[in-house]
Amino acid sequence: PRPRSYEMKVPKKVRRLALRMALSQKLRDSELTVLDELKLDRIKTRDFVGILRRFQWDKPLVVIPEKDEVLEKSARNVPRVKVLRSEGLNVYDILNYHHLVLTRGSIQKIEEFLGR
Repeated sequence: PRPRSYEMKVPKKVRRLALRMALSQKLRDSELTVLDELKLDRIKTRDFVGILRRFQWDKPLVVIPEKDEVLEKSARNVPRVKVLRSEGLNVYDILNYHHLVLTRGSIQKIEEFLGR
């Protein structure tokens, strides 16, 4: 006997609507910051933590447009911080993290995905 799968797929339109609603909620709650770009010169966790302290972000979700190995490696050892590429953005992470940090490039990619 095989256990029955009760898995259900959420339609694309509903997923996109949920993503729009989550982004709108962050904007309404003033938990959204837009930067021109977020670049680090070298792979140093200390540099990334300095940026977090300067902006006073608590539990941030940082969304970047494309792979940035320096930023991803600098942030991966910092607790309660997540760096995502714009393709991997999801409602759960947006709602789970207290502050959403977007770059201009990531906003353009998100708009393409949402069909604006």
